[in-house]
Amino acid sequence: MQLFLDTANLDEIREIAAWGVLDGITTNPSLVGKEKSDFKKLVQEICKIVPGPVSAEVVATDAEGMIKEGRSIATWAENVIVKCPLTPAGLQATSTLAKDGIRVNVTLCFSTNQALLAANAGAYFVSPFVGRLDDINQDGSALIAEIAQMFSIHAIETQVLAASIRTPVHVTSAALAGADIATMPYKVFKQLVHHPLTDKGVESFMADWAKVKDVVGSVG
Repeated sequence: MQLFLDTANLDEIREIAAWGVLDGITTNPSLVGKEKSDFKKLVQEICKIVPGPVSAEVVATDAEGMIKEGRSIATWAENVIVKCPLTPAGLQATSTLAKDGIRVNVTLCFSTNQALLAANAGAYFVSPFVGRLDDINQDGSALIAEIAQMFSIHAIETQVLAASIRTPVHVTSAALAGADIATMPYKVFKQLVHHPLTDKGVESFMADWAKVKDVVGSVG
């Protein structure tokens, strides 16, 4: 399963990209707005840092506006993915953009039927929101599993991008449910690597090395 970072913050992106494990980026109008930067320039800078897919969302609410914005966004960089909401207008825009050869991430998916519609419209990614479903006492991970199974049964090429990830447990659940991708905030991405036993082990090894380093010599 690929790991995406859900942010528009360049410092966060640079830090995680340096680990060598970052596959892509998702953004939305809220995340972009926090950065108070020119939208196009910000996305282009992100695309320079991360060679994988970078989702940039349209802000129009009508199909004609989404199509116009989507065609423009698609020219910003080779790895840009246009993001459209799962609404009737968003599906119409997705269908048109897909026929133009533009990759689309259909976002705000909350049901299996919605995912099927997105796939039939030609979506490259569909983004079910795990955390927001959990918030209303529905099982977001179960939705991921159901969509993944449906796509497998019918050999649908649309990739399942688990979004609204709130905890490391959500990442594990998405992977086990068959998601192709999980996108998560910087905080959650950082939590994936930390474990108290790892920290304790490193501390212990370094303490033992300090006792003998003058005898055994340096490394390298």
